[in-house]
Amino acid sequence: MTQVQDPPLTQAVGRPLDRVDGTAKTTGEARFAAEYSYPGLTYAAMAHATIARGRITAIHTEAALAVAGVLTVLTHENAPPMKKPPKPNPLNLSTMASGTRINYLNTDEVHWNGQPIAVVVAETLEAAREAAALVTAEYAVAKSTVDFKAEQGNAEPQPSTMLMSGSAKKGDAEAALAAAPVSVDLRYSTPPHNHNAIEPHATTAVWDGDRLTVHEATQGMDWVRRHLALKFGVPVAGIRVLAPFVGGGFGGKGSVWAGTVLTVLAAKVTGRPVRMLLSRESVYRTVGGRTPSVQRVALGADTDGRLTSLIHTSVTQTGSGGGGPEQVTSQSRHLYAAENILVQQNLVELDTVPNTFMRAPGESIGTYALEATVDELAYRLDIDPVELRLRNEPSVNPLDGKKFSHRLLRECYTRGAAEFGWADRTPEPGSMRDGRWLVGWGVAAAYHPSVQFTANLTVRLSADGSVLVRCGFHEMGMGGATAQAQIAADALGVPVGSVRVEYGDTDLPTGPLAGGSNQTATVAASLLTACDKLKRELAGLAKKHPGDSPPDILRAAGKPHLETSVGAESGLGAVAGQVRFMAKFVRDQRRWVKAASGAHFCEVRVDPDTGETRISRWTAVFDVGRIINAKTATSQLRGGIVMGIGMALSEETLVDPRSGRIMNPSLSEYHVPVHADIPPIDVHYLDEPDPTMPLGLVGIGEVGITGVAGAVANAVFHATGKRVRDLPITLDKLL
Repeated sequence: MTQVQDPPLTQAVGRPLDRVDGTAKTTGEARFAAEYSYPGLTYAAMAHATIARGRITAIHTEAALAVAGVLTVLTHENAPPMKKPPKPNPLNLSTMASGTRINYLNTDEVHWNGQPIAVVVAETLEAAREAAALVTAEYAVAKSTVDFKAEQGNAEPQPSTMLMSGSAKKGDAEAALAAAPVSVDLRYSTPPHNHNAIEPHATTAVWDGDRLTVHEATQGMDWVRRHLALKFGVPVAGIRVLAPFVGGGFGGKGSVWAGTVLTVLAAKVTGRPVRMLLSRESVYRTVGGRTPSVQRVALGADTDGRLTSLIHTSVTQTGSGGGGPEQVTSQSRHLYAAENILVQQNLVELDTVPNTFMRAPGESIGTYALEATVDELAYRLDIDPVELRLRNEPSVNPLDGKKFSHRLLRECYTRGAAEFGWADRTPEPGSMRDGRWLVGWGVAAAYHPSVQFTANLTVRLSADGSVLVRCGFHEMGMGGATAQAQIAADALGVPVGSVRVEYGDTDLPTGPLAGGSNQTATVAASLLTACDKLKRELAGLAKKHPGDSPPDILRAAGKPHLETSVGAESGLGAVAGQVRFMAKFVRDQRRWVKAASGAHFCEVRVDPDTGETRISRWTAVFDVGRIINAKTATSQLRGGIVMGIGMALSEETLVDPRSGRIMNPSLSEYHVPVHADIPPIDVHYLDEPDPTMPLGLVGIGEVGITGVAGAVANAVFHATGKRVRDLPITLDKLL
């Protein structure tokens, strides 16, 4: 990891400070959603449907009820009614909280293989899971569509919304492609992917009359609170959701899934605290993952490599019970200066578990197809792949001419090539060896849009010199509390050790959803505003009560502290805040294009006899604005690369095309990377601020994964001469 320049020792922002929660996590003091104990605590587990579509005609719970310790089995026959999830509304983002449209246990209809059909509540976790396995059902099976490959031809164009455009064009890209002196027109596919966070989904729910406390593994506490208030007909103010520590989210914990709702329901029915800790299999069965995709990318160019045409189309799936589109073509609207552009996203609805957000939705798989195609065009033109990208680097947004708020991708390519030693590459496929290993080098661009939501918070400066920041944001391992402590310390001129940050609780002022790489920038904007207000109040006090330091001024004024709020003091509710966000979002969209970007350089080694592929070296350079914490930023970027390596080489959810059942719902059969699969990863960043963002920072949680699969595929081709256009790149595809 390198920086352009170390910050002054008196400055907290930019320094590689340890996480403020590091001690709690390494000593076991930190408690997660399934680690809170209550008197009379019980345990719940789900039983799942074994058909893709139909109705339950009979459900058998006798064997489950006979298991020692079982208190009750809830099914559609005895579960109390709940309200249906609302229709999604972009002006009220909390309506998007529900992972599905299904009113669990209030219907006999089955929408996917794995849908919850019963919940067992027992005195022990072992009893609950044993009994859940004994619940069986009979069905009236209906015709289902579960085979993505077979249904691609039935896809329909994705409609455009305020949040996502389904299509866009400039000029006549098809005609320009046909007329281009050099062109490539290729098809790619990516499989479904499933979340495997280190902490599986978990909920602990406790009712006290109409008041509800929920310990939840979530990326969106306010969404959970509002969704549960609607489902159970209680005031939002009567629900408290706590999530001080979340063991990874990556999008899978951004929505409200069956486990959460049914745990709260079970606690309501039994009158006792209930905990549900999902097994890995239950996560696969009930929590959505990444949609599969089929993509077409076509590029036309003149003989000098200038793009005359760029076409990117996609087909992805949603579920009949929910799910949504992914912005697969997002990066293709912004990365290359093509004269003519056509992007189109298409959707097909299947009877499968609804898809959901997964790290860098859309761009993670979209950059794979785009960057592999750019590489193939470079070989057709006999132009170095880095040089081809530099020749087509735009000065304004290629689709509509908007200005970039900040873009230094050219510098990322140049520095990355130097750090990696790209000049030593021989261009011919199969020309580089190390003993028996074929060696290949690949490059790809990284790209992810930058967004900012709204956050309410309070800041208190006390006469003892301490600072308290209170905001209901989330900590999923990215070091959010540490970053905000650094920002507050510099804004108020106090040591970072004097700042305490409270988060992870809906009793605090409402923070943003932790998604879309927005949280640090969103909270920072409100925090800087609050600190400025606080300093103005302090300056006013100093006129009457002079002192050498803020604590001296407060003591002279006889005040134990000064406190100010942003958002919360004006009664700005979450819905009003979201309306304000949408207005700002639309305004910013019209003015400029904001994004994080970067360049990946990858070295692979392939055994020509077995097809075994090993990534041996990685260098990445990112333009992600100003760095708040050098240590946690590098960790986030490196973590995205690791996840991208899994997408490139091993990860694949296998779905039975006859029944729609996920066939590998466990870590023993769904292969995520382990330490032995990961090479040294050299991460660099430019540390140049984006002038349109608070402190110039740009989100970094997702950009790291984008482009990774493309870089690996390009390196594999350089090593072997074989193009793999269907992820993952496994042994059989190289033999």
